[in-house]
Amino acid sequence: MSDFKTDIEIAREANKLPIQEIGAKLGMGPEHLVPYGHDKAKVSQEFIESVQGNKNGKLILVTAINPTPAGEGKTTTTVGLGDGLNRIGKKTAICIREASLGPCFGMKGGAAGGGYSQVVPMEDMNLHFTGDFHAITSSHNLLSAMIDNHIYWGNALEIDVRRVVWRRVMDMNDRALRQITASLGGVANGFPREAGFDITVASEVMAILCLANDLDDLQRRLGDIIVAYRRDRSPVYCRDINADGAMTVLLQQAMQPNIVQTLENNPAFVHGGPFANIAHGCNSVIATKTALKVADYVVTEAGFGADLGAEKFFNIKCRKAGLAPDGVVIVATVRAMKMNGGVARADLGPENVQAVLDGCPNLGRHIENIKKFGVPAVVAINHFVTDTDDEVQAIKDFVEAQGSEAILCKHWAKGSEGIEDLAKRMVEIAEAGTAQFTPLYPDDMSLFEKIETVAKEIYRADEVLADKKIRDQLRQWEDAGYGNFPVCLAKTQYSFTTDPAVRGAPVGHSVPIREVRLLAGAGFIVVVCGDIMTMPGLPKVPSAEMICLDDKGDIQGLF
Repeated sequence: MSDFKTDIEIAREANKLPIQEIGAKLGMGPEHLVPYGHDKAKVSQEFIESVQGNKNGKLILVTAINPTPAGEGKTTTTVGLGDGLNRIGKKTAICIREASLGPCFGMKGGAAGGGYSQVVPMEDMNLHFTGDFHAITSSHNLLSAMIDNHIYWGNALEIDVRRVVWRRVMDMNDRALRQITASLGGVANGFPREAGFDITVASEVMAILCLANDLDDLQRRLGDIIVAYRRDRSPVYCRDINADGAMTVLLQQAMQPNIVQTLENNPAFVHGGPFANIAHGCNSVIATKTALKVADYVVTEAGFGADLGAEKFFNIKCRKAGLAPDGVVIVATVRAMKMNGGVARADLGPENVQAVLDGCPNLGRHIENIKKFGVPAVVAINHFVTDTDDEVQAIKDFVEAQGSEAILCKHWAKGSEGIEDLAKRMVEIAEAGTAQFTPLYPDDMSLFEKIETVAKEIYRADEVLADKKIRDQLRQWEDAGYGNFPVCLAKTQYSFTTDPAVRGAPVGHSVPIREVRLLAGAGFIVVVCGDIMTMPGLPKVPSAEMICLDDKGDIQGLF
């Protein structure tokens, strides 16, 4: 296999099987699949219900160090490990998230893996796919329209127009829409008020779809959404607006998990897509639970570094869904260790063992954090061609000193062949049954104490900074019966602090809270920290400037 082909060139050369053959590997007949073309399909609710009596397979989480511009390859490793487990005879399914158009046309690029460890069809997955994000966006904004319409036609619910908390969403980075004034233009357009947009992946509807067990649970959760407050501060729910039924109709097909395949023709569930820096960062519960019923092993990922994605996977998704992972893989690269050690991106090529060692404390912090949840972890060193033996060995020695182990993986260049060692080790760990998963905090801890626990135990902060208004708001929610909710800290993914420029493993910092949001339908509290935005902006030179169709009609620049 060549190391010089681009991801998109490799994806286009894929020898894809008809999606019915992929489904058959997991016991799905053609009648159980709703095809979207020849290479992707949705799994029917009837099939999902039919396998509920099956025994669960083993669950492996793939997470990573804090992301750097050097690249870590978490999705690539998730796909590669799934292929590797299938290669050694374990019936394995992969569960990952769908891509948002915002990052695809912004800075991050695609989200289907890379090299010879990809999920295909790559271009479809990174663009409109099966329309799930459009359905979520439409469902969310239907509720927005119905709220304003209710106010316009007399406001029988006595909504205080100053206290409408339901924002609109779109699946694109557009900073100009973060804070807007709606309903200008006179009487016919309604009552002017301050409003704003979030990106679709931060929508509570996205979170609900990813945490709901079935359509009934979906509609109940949608109905529980708090959309506004009256002058007496009593809440107005989505069900009061009578929007939950129509929203469920829009989400009926989106609720069904999507199934596609890897380059090695192994099944992959791709469903849901909340970001981990501003939302809970995991694929859907229904996809993960279904995969566990039909596969011996399920490999899933959580967004960004373990301080965000893994923490929320454990404290929110596993708590809500009753899941208990059997093992964790922490992805790291030599290049990222050098960047954490102070080396500029342009200088990552030459060997620099000392810089690798200087950057390793970031990895060490993530290893320590995963241990707090009682799940054994292995480090996967995602190999780059510029890595030297001494640099790789430096990471291995460091990880061993932390009481763990690191395994060199070459799945980007070699596919499943390059990750066999990690696959075999994860089977040993999972079958040994040593995992004793425990969330970081109990349900009955106060909301502010939960925030402090994450900030101090995971981020190693000294304190959480929150003014009286925020503390009072948290206490009011506790008094209203929401005190048992987990917390979802929204902060920069690049650092353990709220400053994206601070790399490594900092201590002695503060976590300032800017606002808190109650997601009563999803079942958690969003805690917005530092300068993080729930509607990202495009970078100075967005990826969209390079994306186009060539003379043959093929997409260029999408990666």
